[in-house]
Amino acid sequence: MRLAHILGGLMAALMFPGLLLAGESLPQRWVSSGGALSEWVVRLGGEARLVGADTTSRHPQSLTQLPSIGYQRQLAAEGILALRPDLLLGTEEMGPPPVLEQLKAAGVRIEQLSARPELDTLQANLQRLGVLLGDEAAAQSAFADYQERLQEQQRWVEQAQREQDAPAVLLLLGHAGGTPMAGGRETVADWMIQHAGGRNLATHPGFRGLSNEALLALDPEVVIIADRALEGEAAKRALLQQNPALAQTRAGRAGRLLVLDPTLLVGGLGPRMPDGLAMLAAGFYPASPSLAVEVGRQL
Repeated sequence: MRLAHILGGLMAALMFPGLLLAGESLPQRWVSSGGALSEWVVRLGGEARLVGADTTSRHPQSLTQLPSIGYQRQLAAEGILALRPDLLLGTEEMGPPPVLEQLKAAGVRIEQLSARPELDTLQANLQRLGVLLGDEAAAQSAFADYQERLQEQQRWVEQAQREQDAPAVLLLLGHAGGTPMAGGRETVADWMIQHAGGRNLATHPGFRGLSNEALLALDPEVVIIADRALEGEAAKRALLQQNPALAQTRAGRAGRLLVLDPTLLVGGLGPRMPDGLAMLAAGFYPASPSLAVEVGRQL
């Protein structure tokens, strides 16, 4: 009988290497890389286990008080090992690979989840976090609530589009007014534009630099600014100064420049995403009733 249990456990480990086997202890000291994942850990009640986080993990503000492990793509083993973590949580964006191998060799458990902006991916990620935190019910409840909010917002967008065509939109990711990168296909930026009811003009995959000439030729109706250093009006001024063609586009002439928190674009679909979508939808369809009022939620 004991041999059968052992063989069964080995088969489970081979077929489902990510699962926690019965009796295996839950990791207690976590380091998290990727803003969305860090936020989900907090939302699911696991903040007390976090002993470090990367520079994209800025919400809630309490995460900024944790020791920093640097940027998610440029991690260093020494700083992480100094925190004595049981587990390093991140996405496939986390790296570089030699550092991850070094951490594995030192006994740190690596959990890499997908950052793909898809609901199926989010559901799988939350299920995995629920297992690691020992509260699968909380993860299931969080996903159900998230899905409900997105469905409410989709109905609002469909209603708004009965009165107005979907606007042509660009999301520009920049740094203090430097040359911006437009978010194209297979990015969280593209997912946000579509689900807020816009039409993304950037058809290339990933993020790519955009010249003044290309910006003027695309002539967006709405531009979303996600600046990694500046906020609000400062971000708008810096982008306009560095990219004067923006002022000549339909968005620039009409002042339809929306500022978005860039951390929403990191680590997949995070818990603040419905709020971000509500803000964008209000900017895309200003003549429609407030989405926050329509769905009865406080943003």
